[in-house]
Amino acid sequence: MCLAIPARVVEFGADDSAVVDLAGVRKEISLALVDNITVGDYVIVHVGYALNKLDPEEAARTLALFAEIGEFDADTTVRG
Repeated sequence: MCLAIPARVVEFGADDSAVVDLAGVRKEISLALVDNITVGDYVIVHVGYALNKLDPEEAARTLALFAEIGEFDADTTVRG
């Protein structure tokens, strides 16, 4: 089973890369498949690639569900 998760873009890297934050974990990903992303946006990440942009409300709901099932700390918050 594969899982795509919402993560917040915190900085841009070289070429089409960015660093995202998910519950305090930072990871470099590729933005090659999406357009018009800015720092602070939420993206759906799967195997190191942002697949699409996600609105902050949807990201908050999804992250809350992950927290509910114990995948993330309950303190995971979305900044809108």
